[in-house]
Amino acid sequence: MRYIMENILKVHSVNDYARYIGAPELHPLVAVIHYDELEHCRHSLNNYDVYGLFIGDEELEDLSYGQLQYDLHRHALMCVAPGQIGGKTDTGEEIHTKGWALLFDGELLNGTDVGRRMSSYTFFSYNISEALLMTDEQRHTIVTLFEALRAELSCHDDHHVHSIAVAYIGLILEHVSRFYALQLSSPAPATADLLSRFENLLKRYYADAVYRRQGLPTVRYCAQELFLSPNYFGDLVKQLTGDTASNAIRRFLMHRARNLIVSGHTVSETAAMLGFDYPQHFTRMFKKYYGLSPRSYAKRDLK
Repeated sequence: MRYIMENILKVHSVNDYARYIGAPELHPLVAVIHYDELEHCRHSLNNYDVYGLFIGDEELEDLSYGQLQYDLHRHALMCVAPGQIGGKTDTGEEIHTKGWALLFDGELLNGTDVGRRMSSYTFFSYNISEALLMTDEQRHTIVTLFEALRAELSCHDDHHVHSIAVAYIGLILEHVSRFYALQLSSPAPATADLLSRFENLLKRYYADAVYRRQGLPTVRYCAQELFLSPNYFGDLVKQLTGDTASNAIRRFLMHRARNLIVSGHTVSETAAMLGFDYPQHFTRMFKKYYGLSPRSYAKRDLK
């Protein structure tokens, strides 16, 4: 283990973290940790070069993710990806925490079907505040898989361990994806009115002339204004509507464009009033959406 800056643990390999908290080192590319068994565990603020899934079996206070602080409830599952920073700064005191962790190196998945599917597991880019809040049954499913994987990793001399570990990780990620889909389809009160707030945000974007400073609205901008990560926001919109957030923005833009065009605004005026840098970019999008150029559409409407 080593530090890249004061009070931040550089988790370059899965066993950098395992050694730090005193957990067994079972495999060079995979670590399965049961915090309940550890006697000399300490907090750490980590900079990850590996993937991680963390299950908290007790309420965690003042957990940080970047510059933000969160309180997480029992049975929350948090995911991190290489390049992310998360955890809690070490105060030097030993702690007794409960839960599980799975860490794995992306190298393990090279050339595998699981590796090729990794980009679809967008929950690795969710904010900690968007953790998976598991039911007891869901937790039991994930923990059972963690335990089975840990047992397999103990077979150090078995040449099948690598492929078995990949299979278990793929199964775990598929279950997490399923459970997140259930969570997204039954949004919490804070996100239950997301679609109306999304639409109102786009309306304000133009009413307040934000487009003059920032151009076209983006998924990232909307997510930030709605206090969500871009991936969680996009996945939530997709679950609620069956369509992507970027398509929802495009649909809003084109409906607004149609109203401006049929009201007599020129192509250049309409493009500028929407935030396009160039009228030709607007024309291409409009024609792709409506099947007609803006001028042809306006002429048709006048007939």
